[in-house]
Amino acid sequence: MDRRSNRHGGAPDRKVTGLPLWKRVLDLAVILALSPGLLILGGAVALAVACGSRGPVLFRQPRVGYKGREFAMFKFRTMQVDAVTQVHQEHFEELVGTEAPMTKLDESNDPRLVPLGALLRATGLDELPQLLNVVRGEMSLVGPRPCITYEYKHYQPWQRRRFDAVPGLTGLWQVSGKNRTTFNQMIQLDIEYSERMSLWLDLEIILKTLPAIWRQCLESRAPKRTQASKPAVDDTKSAQLYRI
Repeated sequence: MDRRSNRHGGAPDRKVTGLPLWKRVLDLAVILALSPGLLILGGAVALAVACGSRGPVLFRQPRVGYKGREFAMFKFRTMQVDAVTQVHQEHFEELVGTEAPMTKLDESNDPRLVPLGALLRATGLDELPQLLNVVRGEMSLVGPRPCITYEYKHYQPWQRRRFDAVPGLTGLWQVSGKNRTTFNQMIQLDIEYSERMSLWLDLEIILKTLPAIWRQCLESRAPKRTQASKPAVDDTKSAQLYRI
């Protein structure tokens, strides 16, 4: 990320970094206050990933952030090394072209996932390493989610206004229904946040994040319970339906 200083040689200009002083102070204060618990939790997740599959524990991916600038975002690796991403690209293009809810792919049966990968994704624990991005000033605790580079190419000019705010771990979209919203509704919520951004709004979103994650976990389990309760289909009948 471009961290150019102002012409007086002092701290980076707010217009360059996108981070007002109050936001930077809030980010660092929260991380410092929670650091003991975060270190223990992060260590446990890292151990689970390392024991579950071969490969690096951390995953670095180019993402698009403030004003369309690229940076390397960190995550705990939840997929096998060299996993194919074509399925995700096709899913994203479908969401952009329709008014369908922003539901994730069925990750519980995704063969690309490492053991416990679906759980880490559902709870957001795979995002913990992004606190490094927050410390580096590339992200904030609250803001629009940074998109993948190939997603950015599909954005229309008005939709790119969501990049007027520094990306975050959580945001207005995440606590406003998330998987029940459409792509354009997500964009509108992110633009609304960039226009209303304030200390009190950030605090409100942070306090709402854990209940939102809990609701998301319950919603993700509902389809699985429904599927499990359905009677098994006769194999012969299933084969006939498949041929049709």
